[in-house]
Amino acid sequence: MIRTRTLRTIPRAYTMNSLSRTIASRGINLRRVPLSLARPLSSTRRNMSVTTHSSLSVVSTDQAPAAIGPYSQGIRAGDLLFCSGCIPLDPKSMTVVEGGVEAQTARALANLKEVIVAGGGEVGKVVKTTVFLKDMNDFVAVNGVYAKFFGEHKPARSAVEVARLPKDVLVEVEAIVSLK
Repeated sequence: MIRTRTLRTIPRAYTMNSLSRTIASRGINLRRVPLSLARPLSSTRRNMSVTTHSSLSVVSTDQAPAAIGPYSQGIRAGDLLFCSGCIPLDPKSMTVVEGGVEAQTARALANLKEVIVAGGGEVGKVVKTTVFLKDMNDFVAVNGVYAKFFGEHKPARSAVEVARLPKDVLVEVEAIVSLK
């Protein structure tokens, strides 16, 4: 059922023309728009180009894997650096590192560190991380590598299990870093 402005219901089986007639017969005035003016929203947006605002800086380094989609490795916004999720790809070969979840976590964190350094930050100023796990049963193993990587520094963190990660890796880590 579709609710009209007067909160009366109209059966969903109506066609658009019969729906228009029904609405009009209930006292609601509809103006018809000529087809030449009625373009799908997608066609009007298709040709729009968006550029990065001058208040933002794109961070990119060849010391970490190149972005494998339409995104940046990181974005500086004022005194903050937003690092995209890093997966365990070798930066040179762009292949997933060999080994289990510990090796993959170490590589993902090393890639994250390279993006942080390229953005003018340091690991000791990481404010928050999000860890995406293929299997939450790997949490203890990932936590061990993570704890070793950050040492005494303990940023805020979320860890979530996800259905699938890019390139079917086991772990992905993103971060927000203070640049002050």
